[in-house]
Amino acid sequence: MTIADIKKTCETKMEQSIAAFKNNLTRIRTGRANPALLDTIHVDYYGSLVPLSQVANVSLMDSRTISVQPWEKSMAAKIEKAIRESELGLNPASLGELIRVPMPAMSEERRKEMTKLARTEGENAKIATRNLRRDANESVKKLVKDKEVSEDDQKRAEADIQKLTDKRMGEIDQLVAAKEQEIMAV
Repeated sequence: MTIADIKKTCETKMEQSIAAFKNNLTRIRTGRANPALLDTIHVDYYGSLVPLSQVANVSLMDSRTISVQPWEKSMAAKIEKAIRESELGLNPASLGELIRVPMPAMSEERRKEMTKLARTEGENAKIATRNLRRDANESVKKLVKDKEVSEDDQKRAEADIQKLTDKRMGEIDQLVAAKEQEIMAV
């Protein structure tokens, strides 16, 4: 493995880490409705648990309401029960075949809680990024130890890896700040 390979691998893994972080941020509730909120809900479908998106069409009715349209009429009650029993604190209402999931207005206490959760997710993403930096630096040090590259190459590689890490840390901070604004704005 060369230094270029190590840098490329590190960069790819950091991008994957940021993508996972963005995905986690979509699950943090704001006052607005977002169909991604229901991605974590699984429904009992003939004896096996499947994601809600595999048994129903999930979409937005308006800015505060998510609509869930089951593909089979018999699934409506199970879907409604799964949403109600989830940890999201949502109260779905059935309108025949359509299930409406209104988003309750968030209290100030709940907003602070969601902001704290966004910061925690951000910190977890930063920890993952730092771990990737450490792994990359250890790989470079191993190349030096095996006398495959010089110490000067090691210093340059570590500086490049640090620049990459700093860039990702800034990106994480921006995403957290944007999410906090979104939570407080509604």
